[in-house]
Amino acid sequence: MPHTNTVFRDILKLLPWSAFERLVEKHGTDELVRSFTTKRQLLALLFGQLSGAHSLRDIEASMSSHQARLYHAGGAAPARSTFADANRDRDCRVFSGLFTHMLGMTRRGFRRKMGERCG
Repeated sequence: MPHTNTVFRDILKLLPWSAFERLVEKHGTDELVRSFTTKRQLLALLFGQLSGAHSLRDIEASMSSHQARLYHAGGAAPARSTFADANRDRDCRVFSGLFTHMLGMTRRGFRRKMGERCG
């Protein structure tokens, strides 16, 4: 069967990976990390959000059932405890910085609407 990209992979193409990698380096979130990198954490968080998962267990189970497809997107199903540790211990400024960067990429009208909702 020929390989085709998933919608998840198409969404991941929209992320500014170079900006994300600079943030990871700046905040040192991948120092002393063996396999569950900040990128894999972001992929798991996005997957959970887009799949409507309600818990880390939901994310783990859903990602495990789609393991072959996630491989092509650079993701892997995390162990629940590893995922929980990363969510607890990693510097969240990487993700807020990515959001700020992406918000800066949008049109001014959208940024104004977001400011009204967030402020």
